[in-house]
Amino acid sequence: MKIIALAAVAAALVAGPALAQEHNHANHGAAAPAAGKLSVESTTIGEIVKNEKAKAVLEAAIPAITAYYDQIGTMTLAQVAPMSQGAIDDAKLKEIQAEFDKIS
Repeated sequence: MKIIALAAVAAALVAGPALAQEHNHANHGAAAPAAGKLSVESTTIGEIVKNEKAKAVLEAAIPAITAYYDQIGTMTLAQVAPMSQGAIDDAKLKEIQAEFDKIS
């Protein structure tokens, strides 16, 4: 099911930037990230996958995401979340951020 949801994200991304929507996760209790710290809010997916530990965290949390790196690499996880049809929800973002905090 998550593969289908991520396929929908990919289709939306291919359709054009007009479909992209900003999503503010400021009310989720996360503090502003320190310089160089990995963040679901501000670190692009392209930057995340350059860090082997962060890439492993991301792929463990969302295995199907590997098929879309080329299409969503310039976006953050928070930007992709609203287009993921629930595959990347607030709980998933918090889970990933907690793991990022352990390696940052």
